[in-house]
Amino acid sequence: MPEFILARVDAYFRQAEAFFERDFARPQVSLRLRGQKAGVAHPRENLLRFNAQLYAENREDFLRQTVAHEVAHLVAFQMFGMGIRPHGEEWQRIMREVYGLPAKRCHDYVVQRRRVTHYLYRCQCPDGEFPFSAQRHSLVLRGRRYLCRRCRSVLEFSGEQRLQ
Repeated sequence: MPEFILARVDAYFRQAEAFFERDFARPQVSLRLRGQKAGVAHPRENLLRFNAQLYAENREDFLRQTVAHEVAHLVAFQMFGMGIRPHGEEWQRIMREVYGLPAKRCHDYVVQRRRVTHYLYRCQCPDGEFPFSAQRHSLVLRGRRYLCRRCRSVLEFSGEQRLQ
């Protein structure tokens, strides 16, 4: 799987080099991006991160649009410096003129949201129910206290959990 992305990254850099008649430093490429983003460019580190799950689910468009999108960021920053806007006119020009692609800021891939456990805390108010994340629940278990903003009582874990 990564060889297709690496090959496409290199192809987009070669295309930019032919267009601008100059060389560009090749980035390190990672497939460890998770969540809703398809790709992220880190120009200061010369690093591209891609979401392997979204690639697996959207191969053709991912290789064409997402890889070009992220490479265009690095090319723009190498050409015009760090002071430009990430999706500004320089990046848009590279997407349109160099790659012949629409300058879309966001992908439209379907992203499966992972199910999250909420821990239910209560106060003395009649409708006082507060879903805590696993991280916040862990802080409570280590001694942190949270107060209800209305009744000012300490929120207590009800023993209930909800999967959302």
